[in-house]
Amino acid sequence: MSGNGLEFNKIAAGVLVAGIIAMVSGITSEMLYKGGEGEHGKEEKRGYTIEGAASTESSTTTAAADEKPVDITSFMSKADIKAGEALIKKCTSCHSFDKGGKNGVGPNQWGLAGNHFAHKEDYSYSAALSALKDRKWTPQELSDFLANPKKAIPGNKMSFAGISNPQERANLIAYLSTLK
Repeated sequence: MSGNGLEFNKIAAGVLVAGIIAMVSGITSEMLYKGGEGEHGKEEKRGYTIEGAASTESSTTTAAADEKPVDITSFMSKADIKAGEALIKKCTSCHSFDKGGKNGVGPNQWGLAGNHFAHKEDYSYSAALSALKDRKWTPQELSDFLANPKKAIPGNKMSFAGISNPQERANLIAYLSTLK
């Protein structure tokens, strides 16, 4: 038998043994864990419960249910306009901020703060935002929207995930308030 044939046999045997080990490991772990089913075929909770620790399932559900908008007033009192101006870098891929600036994917933001929702005549807003055109962009409205645009106004076109830090939102709102 030549050296190449023997080498091929060693490689094939190695792959075969690795496959058998993987298969046996999978079967063994299924037998030990029973695929998440208990002795009587009922679905059991996976993992271990540590006594005294809060349940992540209930605390996550409670946190989501209790989640309320942050009152931005106290953050606005210590807002930093320069820091807000630096934050618009996150926004410039879709918005412009210059007086008379062109709309991009999103509308130009000059004059936004304190103005009506969907106030730009030359921009095609979503039906969700257009329906709110009688409301004004107060600091609280802006904060709620900037925290989570899709949650604040379901159906709007903005694909931005949001700014979770309330002080950063306050800084941005303070800067937007100067664009008049």
